[in-house]
Formats: sequence, structure tokens, C-alpha cells
Amino acid sequence: MQVFWKIVFLIYAKNVLIFMGTIDAYESDIEKQLYFLRQFEKQKPIPKSLQEHTIFTGSGDSLVSAMLAEYFSDFRVRSFDPLDLLKNKHLFKTKTVYFVSISGKTVSNIRVAKSSKKAIAITSNPDSRLAKACTGTIHLQSPNSDVFTAGSISFLDSALTCISLVKDISIPNNPKIYKKAYLDAKKSRYTQRIFVLGNSMTYPLAMYCAAKFYEILGLDAHYERIEQFSHMELFSAKKNDTVIIFEEKNSHNTQLAKNLKKLGLNVIHPYFASKNKISSVLYYTYFSQLLPLFEAKKRHQKDCNFVSAKKLRNASDEMIY
Repeated sequence: MQVFWKIVFLIYAKNVLIFMGTIDAYESDIEKQLYFLRQFEKQKPIPKSLQEHTIFTGSGDSLVSAMLAEYFSDFRVRSFDPLDLLKNKHLFKTKTVYFVSISGKTVSNIRVAKSSKKAIAITSNPDSRLAKACTGTIHLQSPNSDVFTAGSISFLDSALTCISLVKDISIPNNPKIYKKAYLDAKKSRYTQRIFVLGNSMTYPLAMYCAAKFYEILGLDAHYERIEQFSHMELFSAKKNDTVIIFEEKNSHNTQLAKNLKKLGLNVIHPYFASKNKISSVLYYTYFSQLLPLFEAKKRHQKDCNFVSAKKLRNASDEMIY
């Protein structure tokens, strides 16, 4: 009898997944992250003497993970776009290259891996073409909804894995991080044109945040370093545009927010007070994921923008795969 009900449950679960919209799947994956953090197994850090001979690369969310590795290594390791490596093979000729790719299908990564002396794949697919082209593999094993959707838990897995490869870290067991990100995202209001600003550690996360706006809502979002924004993008800003600042509330950022508000810009300045940098990574990751999710739910949107925009996705797939 127990076997019968187990089969019934498995059939039910499979049908739920089949009919789950990609927004629901995205939300489900976000919620799995708190459980995943308790299970996460960090990597043994690369010795500092070897980090200067190490490169991390990836595309999209995976490049964000690579950039975080660069920051947490105190810039001993370097992060590069895979096309830059393809065009400048001398950069990695004598280096160990870590390829961050959830699917393991990105052609640019595979081409670089085939030209690398020592290549390590960081991927959810250990049987992928990338993994087979590499000399070693780190298997990402975060759970997900098994539905094609925007990256959330897979990104967190790759980001923490990359960081742990360059620095001995501890994962904070603090539910207040997610709770504050949830409440801050829930109360935030933004317009159709968005600038996300960050510095050092938070600049890659600003890039990740912009990516979620593209993928979930198809909004006109931009990411930039805080200093560079005042030199460049600010001159394209229009009244009621939204500026999101990913950094602590110091005197510089407070003055920036004050100046922008005087111009009629909408400023969002989320912040989680903590001396633990991993806590900040978690907070801004959650905030970036939840902010567009709440808008999508408000719109009763069933699918992520990049899933429903089939022509755009086809053009993307032709270049990526």
C-alpha cells in the first residue's frame, strides 16, 4: 500500500512540474535557497601562491560568479569574458582556467577549454561538452524545480563555490538576511528604466540584478560602478528613472542619493548591516531575485520574459550554443 501511494505522489509531483509556469518555478527555486545553504559544501581554497596563475571565466550569471572570485581573492585571480580569452590566448597559456557554466553548453567556454593546458569545469552537468573538454570538474548539486527558468539557486551555488575556491568562508545561518531582503524588495517601487550601481564586491551583484530585470520582466535596466555613473550614465537619466544603490550608506552614497532625488529620480538604497561580506552577498542576491519577482506576480505573469520572447531567445541560443 505504501508503494502504491509513493507512486501516486511521484506521478502527482511530475504533473505539477509539467504545468508549473516559469515564474512559479523561479519562486520555488528562490525559496529552496535557505535549505540549500545548510547543505552547501564549500571547496578547499586554491593556495595563494597559485591564485596568481588562475583565471575564472563564464557568461551571464556565471561571469558574475567569476568576478566575485576575483574580488574575494584580493584580485590575485583574474576574471575574463571567454571571448577575450579566445582572442588573447597568451593570457591563459600557462594558467589554470575555471569555467563557470551551469549547463556546460556555452560554445565560447568549450573552445577556450580545448585550448587550455589545465581546465576545470564548474557545472551542474558533469556529462556536458564543457566537462568533457576539461581536465577536471566541480559538480554543482543545488536542488531546483527542474523547469527552465531564470537562474537563482544555481547562481548562488556557483557564486559561493567560486568564492570558496579563493577564500576560506563560513556560510552565515541567519534567516534575518532573507527576511530583510524580502521586506525591502516588497516595499520598493521602481519605474520602467532602472540603473543599478555597485562597487568592488557589489558591482558584479548589480550586474546580476540587472540580468534579473531583463530575464523576468524585459525592463530597460543598466548596471554601472557608482563612481562611473556620475561621469557617464547620469547624463542620460530622465525624471522618474530609478537608481538602485548596492552599497553601505556612507557619506558619498548618501550625498549621491540626495543629489539624484533633487533631480526627480527615484532612489532605492537597500542595505543589510553586517561586517560579514558573505552576508552582504546573500542579501543583495536575494534582493535582486525578489524585486522583479514581486512585480511579475503583481502582473499575474506566468512566464519569465526571456521564455515568452521566443524570437529573442532563439537569437540568443544561436550565439551561445
